[in-house]
Amino acid sequence: MRIAHVITRLILGGAQENTVLCCEDLIHRHGDDVLLVTGPPLGPEGSLLERARAGGVPVEIIDPLRRPIHPWRDAISYLQLKKTLRRFRPDVVHTHSAKGGMLGRAAAWSLGVPAIVHTVHGAPFHPWQGRGARRFFQDCERWAAKRCHAMVGVADAMTDLMVSAGVAPREKFITVYSGMEVEPFLQSGEHRQRVRRELGYGDEHVVIGKIARLFKLKGHDDVIRAARDVIGAGKGVRNRLCEAPSGPFRQTVPDTFSANVRFLFVGDGIFRDRLERQIAAAGLTAHFQFTGLVPPERIPELIAAMDVVVHASLREGLARVLPQALISGKPAVSYDVDGAREVVIDGETGLLVPARDIAGLTSALRRLAADPAMRSRMGQEGRRRFTDVFRHERMTEQLRALYRNVLDKRT
Repeated sequence: MRIAHVITRLILGGAQENTVLCCEDLIHRHGDDVLLVTGPPLGPEGSLLERARAGGVPVEIIDPLRRPIHPWRDAISYLQLKKTLRRFRPDVVHTHSAKGGMLGRAAAWSLGVPAIVHTVHGAPFHPWQGRGARRFFQDCERWAAKRCHAMVGVADAMTDLMVSAGVAPREKFITVYSGMEVEPFLQSGEHRQRVRRELGYGDEHVVIGKIARLFKLKGHDDVIRAARDVIGAGKGVRNRLCEAPSGPFRQTVPDTFSANVRFLFVGDGIFRDRLERQIAAAGLTAHFQFTGLVPPERIPELIAAMDVVVHASLREGLARVLPQALISGKPAVSYDVDGAREVVIDGETGLLVPARDIAGLTSALRRLAADPAMRSRMGQEGRRRFTDVFRHERMTEQLRALYRNVLDKRT
């Protein structure tokens, strides 16, 4: 098959990594002709452009294709997309992200491309928007959904959200979990001690890590607010369940574990200065560390250095960091948004908390920080359940079967 993937920008991110891996698999495992069309990877989040090229993926950059809405640039991007697709003559156009999805589907539809597929990595509308903006993006998605033959949700929650918003009927959707290279996460434990030493952590430290762009709606503020109570609790006491020949009993002991809790923020973005000021104002500077931007290949070893992974984003289709943490054998604490509950099985692979529930987030982090046996049990269960589910080879096979199914129906 001749397959064109269209995405707004190849920054370091889950949707982008998903797309690059799919393109590589289509070329090297299935022998397809592939073209990846994208805008420039602008912003502080880093780029996957060189990774794609190094993997043998032909890439064409459409310079005016940008994330912000801009009628003039968007019109030029649409015309350049049509020109690129007309020249490539694809059997399949697979679009990703809001802007790339909108313009890519419109261009492919106007050219009569036989199979047009769009992946919903995360809906462009969400409860944290104003009513007008939310309605506008819903209308845009309804319009674009009529210009493709099938839609892919990276979680069942994405399908439910799009169907409930009237974007498209349920029969137009299929769920395909976003694939990744799982082996580095399975082997990440080999790096734990080395990386912890590099970061300055001792055996006594319990490291709670968050991997996300330092950007709005990613929940860093909430983690900092919860950390005040997690760390502050170290000054108090707690009850510990003890065993004795006569049976279990509770003993009051100094609550020292939380004084050894450390928070590790992995990633960069425009909110870094603001977050650092918040941490300093709370008197928590000694308990927090920022890694800044790191290459994707460093993520497994950084997760290995953690004891708990926290995900407090307010909107995310299915954050890759959640299966990455579980495959690495680490439990996750996550807000119960979008597809999180499909991997963070409450009480089994991690703990779910209602969005913006700071008290609940604090309690969940304290429970796991204080209980290494619980952390081990949940992490191992997550690894057992989800390693094979998130292999990128499985994702690509499912997507390629979808392409073939759409083409067969239309011939």
